[in-house]
Amino acid sequence: MAGHSQFKNIMHRKGKQDKMRSKIFSKLSREITVAAKAGLPDPSANARLRLAIQNARAENLPKDNIERAIKKAAGGDAETYDAVRYEGYGPGGVAVIVEALTDNRNRTASNVRSLFTKYGGNLGESGSVAFMFSRVGEIVYPAAKATADAMIEAAIDSGADDAASDEGGHTITCAFESIGEVSSALAAKFGDAQSVKVVWKPQTMTPVDQEKAETLMKLVDALDEDDDVQVVFSNADIPDDVMAALNAE
Repeated sequence: MAGHSQFKNIMHRKGKQDKMRSKIFSKLSREITVAAKAGLPDPSANARLRLAIQNARAENLPKDNIERAIKKAAGGDAETYDAVRYEGYGPGGVAVIVEALTDNRNRTASNVRSLFTKYGGNLGESGSVAFMFSRVGEIVYPAAKATADAMIEAAIDSGADDAASDEGGHTITCAFESIGEVSSALAAKFGDAQSVKVVWKPQTMTPVDQEKAETLMKLVDALDEDDDVQVVFSNADIPDDVMAALNAE
C-alpha cells in the first residue's frame, strides 16, 4: 500500500509563503464555523468540530481565531455554506478532485471551471474521477513521535488499515467511518496527531513530466487561492526531483 512519500503528491496546500497564511487561516476558520453550526459548538460532542480544531492548531491558527469561529456559529449569524465537490482532469490527464465550502454555488462552479480551462484541463461531471480514488481517513504523526515498528503496531491495534513511515513522518490510513475511533486510540498512546483528515486516496497514479507538473501546480495554486476552495487532491505521480524543484520556486 502507498507510503507516506506518495501522499505529498495527493494533497496540495502551500503554506510556506506569508501571503498564503491569511487565506489558510480563513479556510480553517470557515471549516470550524461550518462544523460548529452543523452540530454542537462543543468539540467533545462534535467529532467534525474536534478534527477541525485539531487541524487548525496544527497550522498554528491562534486560539482567539478558533474561539471566534465557534462563537460565530453559535450566535446564529454565520453564513450558510454548502459543501461541494468538483471533479475533472488537469494537465497530462491527471485526475483532480476539488472540495469547497461555498455560499454561492454558481460563483464557485464558474471560478473552478475557468481555472481548469485556463491551465489545460477540463471540469467533468460528478463521479467522473471519484471512482479512481478511495475516501479514507489519514492520520499523520511526526517521525520523532515513535519508531516505525511502534507506530505500525499501534495502528493495527487501533483498527487502522495501513501505516507507512519514512523520514517525513508516519501516515496511518483507515476507513472513513473509523477515523474518530482510530485517531482517538492513537492519541491515547502518542498524543494529538499532526493532522487528522479525510482524504481522497488514488487507486492508480498518473505519471507526469516536468512541464505538465509545472502547469498542474499552477492550477492547484490557483485553486488554492480561491476563497471557497478548501483542499485539492490529484493522482499525479510527480518524480521526487521535479517536486523538489517545484517546491523550491
